[in-house]
Amino acid sequence: MDRRHPPLSPACRTLPEYVRHWAATTPDRRALTFVDFPVPGSRGVHRTLTWRRLDVRVRAIAARLAAQAEPGARVALLCPQGTEYVTGFLAALTAGLVAVPLYPPGLPGHGDRLSRVLADARPAAVVTTSRAATEVRDLLSGSGTRIVCADEVPDDEAGDRPPVGVDADALAYLQYTSGSTRAPAGVEITHANVVANAGQALAAYGADTRPVTCVGWLPLYHDMGLVLSVAAPVVRGALSVLMDPAAFLNEPVRWLRLLGTHPGTIGAAPNFAYDYCVGAVTDEQKAGLRLDGVTALINGSEPVRPGTADRFQAAFADRGLPVTAHCPSYGLAEATVFVSAARPGQPLRRFALDRDALAAGKALPARPDDPRAVLLAGCGTPAGQRVRIADPVSRAVLPEGEVGEVWVQGPNVGRGYWNRRAESERVFGAAFAAGAGSPDGRWLRTGDLGAVLDGQLIVTGRLKDLVIVDGRNHYPQDLEATAQDAHPAVRRDRLAAFAVPGGTGERVVLVAEHVRAASLASLDVPAVVRAVRGAVSARHGLRLAEVVLVPPGAVARTSSGKVSRTLTRARYLEGAYGREGGAATGSGSGGGPEAGSASGGSAPRSGAPGDSIGGGSRGAAGGTAGGTLGAGPGTTAGHPPGGTAGDPPGAAPPSSAGIASRAAG
Repeated sequence: MDRRHPPLSPACRTLPEYVRHWAATTPDRRALTFVDFPVPGSRGVHRTLTWRRLDVRVRAIAARLAAQAEPGARVALLCPQGTEYVTGFLAALTAGLVAVPLYPPGLPGHGDRLSRVLADARPAAVVTTSRAATEVRDLLSGSGTRIVCADEVPDDEAGDRPPVGVDADALAYLQYTSGSTRAPAGVEITHANVVANAGQALAAYGADTRPVTCVGWLPLYHDMGLVLSVAAPVVRGALSVLMDPAAFLNEPVRWLRLLGTHPGTIGAAPNFAYDYCVGAVTDEQKAGLRLDGVTALINGSEPVRPGTADRFQAAFADRGLPVTAHCPSYGLAEATVFVSAARPGQPLRRFALDRDALAAGKALPARPDDPRAVLLAGCGTPAGQRVRIADPVSRAVLPEGEVGEVWVQGPNVGRGYWNRRAESERVFGAAFAAGAGSPDGRWLRTGDLGAVLDGQLIVTGRLKDLVIVDGRNHYPQDLEATAQDAHPAVRRDRLAAFAVPGGTGERVVLVAEHVRAASLASLDVPAVVRAVRGAVSARHGLRLAEVVLVPPGAVARTSSGKVSRTLTRARYLEGAYGREGGAATGSGSGGGPEAGSASGGSAPRSGAPGDSIGGGSRGAAGGTAGGTLGAGPGTTAGHPPGGTAGDPPGAAPPSSAGIASRAAG
């Protein structure tokens, strides 16, 4: 095992400069390991690149790309998860091109989104692999787009070609949002943005001053996977250990074994994945684990539930897992990914809030044992950024304890949306209302609702998803949490609550998948509906107008695996789900393949602007009162499937497309 400590990171301006630096100073140190699991029960086949080999592969592919496209042109990455994805991404940046992280055409359920993104980005070239080349050629037939198979480019193409001089403020890549609340949009991330955000993430998780290993299965086309498994390790000179999302879904213990095999590991996953590990890892598998070397477990869900961390800790505490390793985090694609995070080594901050006060825009404490309390994890403080809570209408700064829209300012905030000037100005160019003490400059409107309590950022929901009935606010994820606890037949984290027009006002509808171990024919559907409706009425004082129980995979999801309430609502209004009690259609609307299919996506959702990581924790700069968190903008110190916790142990694993986090993106 390579235990030599890397030197401290230099102050490079771009990721390609960091690759060249580590190749020159630590050429034989391991940079990237991809672990393949070719058969069930496999312990993994490791493919490793040292920094020297990574540099050679990046320069060779960059030379090929430079011959195919002019500087500034877009290059789409249609690679399966693996070393070629990483080298292809870094090669595009090295050649002075603009990378567009995507996925192969074979990812079931996402063909339409892939076509829309390609039409929007208009890439001059595509990087793929020989394994996926046929389906990529079929997809691009007649378009004139050049195709480069990364694994077919020989090393000698690297030659002695001098590196392209890249401006740090130039565009590095387009991070397309998952489309949880609207059509996917390409966030323009500059070289300076990604280097700054990688440094912020490293500082937040204690990886800037001590050796760490990043162990990830989140898809690289998603912002959290890209920053945590590529950008942060490159900036730090740390080892990145990568596996395919489908490999995690098929056997989640694989991820835990890798976390325990390497020193100082950092991993990330949404609520679902932690709950999935608790239910799917057997006692026999658990007996062989050692997790005392885990530094940080990032949770980028929306919201981060304290109960998820508690269940995971209880399940693996006897394997040495530190109780202080859990790090709820918040972010979004528009901020590259990471905004705020809990620090490892500190206890999980949990908040019990009064439900009625929260609906009125106040974050007031309640007794944790109060059945009407809302339990949320603190998302800590920002990492090298400024966060303020704003009234979304008046644009006034709100004081601590008041719920408003989360606004962000920092060197990691992208410069706008690709080809969307008006929307870019609205989202990335927000300004606070004039007044004494009002923060100056341009701010990012996240579209997420939150508050500051005890210096901690608490994310409560999304502005666009808020359900308003009879003048009272209801958070849909709150209604969904109550519904999934009401009956064991309701599949966890695979349900959507939303409002629809009614005769005398808004009506609230809930569409929920049932667990995989059952069928609609075998369930007492009226009993399930009564249980759900009764629980929501008792806890929220709200009558659900309709409860529709549908098969697994029927609730619409985004490319990152998050439930899309917007698309589910649209399909409900179109009649796709039938009437209360059962669906008119089977599955097919879930937006993702079943386990074992092509690699899926993962990581932090996007808010109204894009996608983001829900949850979070204390950042490097301490929080202050008055809805204020973080230091100034110059301070620089990151496809799991949806909920499977409701499925019994031994049930089929969830879809591999559901792997993602709302880390910004």
